[in-house]
Amino acid sequence: MKEIKVFQIGCGKMSKYIMRYVYEKGGTIVGAVDVSDKIIGKDIGSIMGTESKHVTISHVKELDALLKSTKPEVAIVTTMSFLNDIEEVLRICIKNGVNVLTTCEEAFYPSNSNPILYNELDSLAKAFHVTVTGCGYQDIFWGNMVTSICASTHRITKIKGVSSYNVEDYGIALADAHGAGLTKEEFETKIATYNGMSEAEYKELMDKKDFFPSYMWNVVGWLADKLGLEIINTKQECIPVMTESDLTSETLGMTVKSGMVRGMNAIVTCMTKENIILEVECIGKIYTKEESDLNEWTIFGEPTTTVRNDSPSTVELTCADIVNRIPQIINMPSGFVSTSKYPEPKYIVNNIGE
Repeated sequence: MKEIKVFQIGCGKMSKYIMRYVYEKGGTIVGAVDVSDKIIGKDIGSIMGTESKHVTISHVKELDALLKSTKPEVAIVTTMSFLNDIEEVLRICIKNGVNVLTTCEEAFYPSNSNPILYNELDSLAKAFHVTVTGCGYQDIFWGNMVTSICASTHRITKIKGVSSYNVEDYGIALADAHGAGLTKEEFETKIATYNGMSEAEYKELMDKKDFFPSYMWNVVGWLADKLGLEIINTKQECIPVMTESDLTSETLGMTVKSGMVRGMNAIVTCMTKENIILEVECIGKIYTKEESDLNEWTIFGEPTTTVRNDSPSTVELTCADIVNRIPQIINMPSGFVSTSKYPEPKYIVNNIGE
């Protein structure tokens, strides 16, 4: 049995579970970095709520040197939502010969939103014989679960999905990406600028690496790839979710006042050459006490099937998927590889090194 060495990049809310899951599946965390002065210098055990692991969290500027000294098989990146924001970290990992799994939502299927940077990183990963992959909650609940239902359907006319999650459960990057804490006017300027754009306008932004998609933009690309569909056109609409009463946000470190934005509803719709419509919606917002996560998908056709997950543990499910993919990424071909090209996801019974 081989010991799998893992390096954690980003020691926020997601890492609490990911690092513990790595240890409990027989792996070892050999290093960790972050940018927050509040946790730099702490032992990772304090993040996990366990005994000391004798691994101190360092500043991300030490990443290159630490990768050279620790030589991990896999780095797990749980920091930002967009590919542009994790580019430098990915390049450092790749050049050190380290495979990368990341919760970065755009990395789930980046070729349809940031094709230039995707191709650059894909070529670099191939040159250094490593694999880069984005996965997490969407890998199962917006991806493989959906395509498995499709596999038991005779004829499909439309795939419709809606998923809701609490931005407080993640970190500042996700909250910012959903416009939480903005005024309605700020939301229109910063988030909703892509509403109503043409295909040519989307392409122009992508050619400048200046398109920031909602999470479902990358999901429809993944679904089409996995199902063998050809997308003809795609459109995105981001709608602010306003708060009716003051809400305290620990993630944002502020009180979101009544009349401000507490998140967004992003709807991505595309038509395929096969006349199957993909219409998927994600709702990320600061929850009120009465709200909880929801994931619901309907495959319309013969037959029509709906699957609904009430109050899924979205954070833990994300982290478990990441850890269960570790054995597979080590054996995948080099490059920036979508999980749409991976073997089916698999529960690790005992040890990720088996």
